[in-house]
Amino acid sequence: AQALAEALVNTDHNVLTGGTENHLLQLDVRPFDINGRQAEGALREANVTLNRNPIPFDPNGAWYTSGLRIGTPALTTLGMGPDQMREIANVFKTILTNTLPSKITKGKSAGQMSKARYKIDDSALATARDQVSDLLKRYPLYPELDLAYLRKAFA
Repeated sequence: AQALAEALVNTDHNVLTGGTENHLLQLDVRPFDINGRQAEGALREANVTLNRNPIPFDPNGAWYTSGLRIGTPALTTLGMGPDQMREIANVFKTILTNTLPSKITKGKSAGQMSKARYKIDDSALATARDQVSDLLKRYPLYPELDLAYLRKAFA
C-alpha cells in the first residue's frame, strides 16, 4: 500500500495524508474534475475493483463523494509488489485523466453536467484494460486451477 501511495503521488494524484501506514489509502479525485462516483465507474470499466468514499468535509456528500478508497490485500495476496503498484498507479492516471462528466441530455436538467454519468476516451480505456489484463495474466487468481479442464467439464 505504501508503494502504491508513493506511485500515485508521483503520478500527480492527491493521496490524502500523503500516503498510508496500513493496507488502505484514500484518493481525492477532485483535481480530475470528476467525482468519486464517476471515478469508481470509470475504473471499474477498466477492470479495477474499488469503491468511492467520502473525504473529510466532502463537498459532494456521501453518495457522489470526492474520493476513492483503495485497498491492497487482494493484490498482495496474488504476489504483487512495488513494481506492480507502479503499474497500477499508471492505470489510475490513464483512466482518471481521460474521464470527463457527461452532459445531461433530457429533462429539466438538460445541458448541465451529470454527477453520475461520464465519458472515457476509448483508446485510454483500451490501454488501461490491456494493462490490467497483463497484470492478471502474470498474477492469476487461483493459479493451481486447470482452466482448460474446467471449461471442458462445465461448458
